[in-house]
Amino acid sequence: MFKSGDKVRFISADQNQIRWGSNDDPNGILNTETIYEIDGVEVHSWHTKVWLVGVIGVFNSVSFDFA
Repeated sequence: MFKSGDKVRFISADQNQIRWGSNDDPNGILNTETIYEIDGVEVHSWHTKVWLVGVIGVFNSVSFDFA
C-alpha cells in the first residue's frame, strides 16, 4: 500500500479507472518516465486515491507502481 513520501511511476489509466471514485484523468498530465512523490493517500473500500507532490489532481492508485 502506498503512503506519503513513496516514490512512484505512472503506468497507465483507462476510463474505468479514472471514473471509479471520480478521479482526475492523469493521461496527458503524467508520463511514464517521471518519478513522482506521493503527497497524500485516501483509502476507500474499493479504491485508493493518491495526490502527488507538485501535481494538481487526485488519481486512482492502480495507475502507479513503486519506482
